[in-house]
Amino acid sequence: MPHTSCPLPLLPRPLESTVGAGEFTLTATTTLWAGPGLEAVAVWLQGALRPATALALTFDAESADIQLSLEPGLAPEAFTLEVSPARVVIGGGDAAGVFYGCQALLQLLPPQVFRSAPVAGVRWSVPACTVRDAPRFGWRGTMLDVVRHFLPKRELLRFIDLMAMHRLNTLHLHLTDDQGWRVEILRYPRLTQVGGWRRESQVGAGVDAPSDGRPHGGYYTQEDIREIVAYAGARFITVVPEIETPGHVQAALAAYPELGVTGAALEVFTRWGINKNVLNTEESTVDFFRNVFDEVMDLFPGTYIGVGGDECPKDQWRADARSQELMKERGIGTEEELQNWFVGQLDTHISARGRRIFGWDEILEGELSSTAAVASWRGMTGALAAARRGHDVVCCPDNLAYLDYRQSDLPTEPIPVSIPLTVADVYGFEPVPADLTPEQARHILGGQANLWTEHIDSPSGLDYMAFPRLCAMAEVLWSAGERSLADFNTRLEAHLLRLDAVGVEYRHATGPAPWQQRPGVAGRPETVEARAAHIATLVASISS
Repeated sequence: MPHTSCPLPLLPRPLESTVGAGEFTLTATTTLWAGPGLEAVAVWLQGALRPATALALTFDAESADIQLSLEPGLAPEAFTLEVSPARVVIGGGDAAGVFYGCQALLQLLPPQVFRSAPVAGVRWSVPACTVRDAPRFGWRGTMLDVVRHFLPKRELLRFIDLMAMHRLNTLHLHLTDDQGWRVEILRYPRLTQVGGWRRESQVGAGVDAPSDGRPHGGYYTQEDIREIVAYAGARFITVVPEIETPGHVQAALAAYPELGVTGAALEVFTRWGINKNVLNTEESTVDFFRNVFDEVMDLFPGTYIGVGGDECPKDQWRADARSQELMKERGIGTEEELQNWFVGQLDTHISARGRRIFGWDEILEGELSSTAAVASWRGMTGALAAARRGHDVVCCPDNLAYLDYRQSDLPTEPIPVSIPLTVADVYGFEPVPADLTPEQARHILGGQANLWTEHIDSPSGLDYMAFPRLCAMAEVLWSAGERSLADFNTRLEAHLLRLDAVGVEYRHATGPAPWQQRPGVAGRPETVEARAAHIATLVASISS
């Protein structure tokens, strides 16, 4: 489908949009109506419009001024928005589609509508128009690491609202790692009592980086998780939990040393980077994590359950007599196959409950069940291999989707990581590799932006790294057809006024403001060539 510029300041760009004559204006007598099954969406829309407009927007009969209805002829998540001077009519293929139509309606109002208290002197008008829209991909996601720096629940709910504003529908929540365990497991309380806290944190990057000497931690109770999942669900966002195995597990080992290869007492890891300490592969350890995943699956109702699988050093297994004995008993020839065996045990257990495992592309280094889904992060090699082998894929190549990477070559970028990744770079991301056949391409579920938080230690820092690059990712994953960066930038300029109204501390195109900088804290910048060479070595063992 060729690109046509959007005459309306909508982001993401819709499939079709036309502007008519006149405008619709919200007044003290404006009313709402919702068809069956849309009551919750109508209440959400009422709650979104009321604070800034101070209008009652009461519910009325089917002749109301703003009407929400299901349209059986539309696909899931698709919507139509028809605005005339007399009324607004939003139709959706399902409730999610109607919700996205409501988001479009909000964007057509003055940006002050996103403020949280009454705004005087604003005419709350929407241009007469017709919008027809549907998403390109079913997985439009953000991976949020709440381990390296814990994000309190109130801030996580705020981030979910920002995702919904951009029609993103999947929150991949990275809940456990070496530096912390962030979800309460009732059967194993020490996972959060001990594993939820570390005595200090590394500041900056590199082996010589100092530490801050300040304890850090936090976790979500099971009641918190149920609230987060419900809050996201009301905004048509699925939360995908990730519990790291069999590497990135030192927080679990600190709580339960018997899970480790050496059994040594460890503290929750206070440094960044790849850690040599991994799980042992005793049946008792597998049972431990089966029990953990049972509680996780009770909390998260979605299809996909993350099992990690990335960056698992094999040194301890190679040096450990018991690990070698277990390999021999199981007929396993290499340590890589041992990791595959461990992941396979979890896969069998999770699949038995009707769910599907979701892991980083390292899990492709062995055989996987046909239902396993893969997050391709080391470039697009994993996406190609997985799709060719019949696995569903979520594309998140680091050089286009890692929003913890620095945003320019400016020396003032806060704790600069890896290569520069600009809004334009993210906007140029194509989730479907050109070398796939049409049948293979159907395995590309979509993509996600990844926000690792080693160097993001505050909600304002999260805003700076996420926006406006996440706006570009949202359009990449929603909008079909050819793209025009110039057209996107025009609409982004209008969209930034909405982010201003919400209170998002995004990065301006001119660079970081003085208070967004981190002078004196070293990062780990690298060249594009060095990054490409490093990734090539990492994916050498993946075959298609």
